[in-house]
Amino acid sequence: MATSSQLSQFVGEPLSDLTQYRSIVGALQYVTLTRPDVAFVVNKVYQFLQVPTDEHWGVVKRIQRYLKGTIDSGLFFSTQSSDTLTTYSDADWAGCPDNRHSTGGYGIFLGSHLISWSAKKQPTIARSSMKAEFRALAYATIELLWLNSLLSDLGVKLKSPPVLYCDSIGARYLAAHPIFWACTKHIEVDFHFLRDLIVKKCLIVRFLPTQDQLADIFTKPLLS
Repeated sequence: MATSSQLSQFVGEPLSDLTQYRSIVGALQYVTLTRPDVAFVVNKVYQFLQVPTDEHWGVVKRIQRYLKGTIDSGLFFSTQSSDTLTTYSDADWAGCPDNRHSTGGYGIFLGSHLISWSAKKQPTIARSSMKAEFRALAYATIELLWLNSLLSDLGVKLKSPPVLYCDSIGARYLAAHPIFWACTKHIEVDFHFLRDLIVKKCLIVRFLPTQDQLADIFTKPLLS
């Protein structure tokens, strides 16, 4: 999927045979369990299972060619790693041309090893990029807490509180300063648990420049 591609349900001719498209895209969903580099684009083509077009089918075939050319690529886990959890969270804003939903994504590292990732369309429409990023932070935090609990059950004690990086100054500021929440009440209340975790020092949220944002791969297509 080239960076210029923007899939829409209104572009292209509907496929006459839906079975092959659905079968291959379903298989690609399993591929994303070990290939985070295709998580974003597979999520995109999955959104058109009901009425796929020849444009969507063309992207599916490009994914297959990419995977064939990178068949030796995969995740690497060494025995040497630090006991720290680091998360990178990102979101586009109104990236879907059909309904203007945003896509959020995250990657969670144990030491230097990527152990969890996600690229999904957000269920509600964000009225600003800050709010899209804030929702992405909240979703990443949910997974981060679960992994933290799992590691604790396995007897792995973290050396420091998990760190969550985002490239939105506004989203980070909103999480840390509740005085601004009055103007953002339409953001679901459930997401404000993020603030409680910060106050209790269970989580650290930090800003990093966009060029260093590793979660970009979950919200934008790979370079063509």
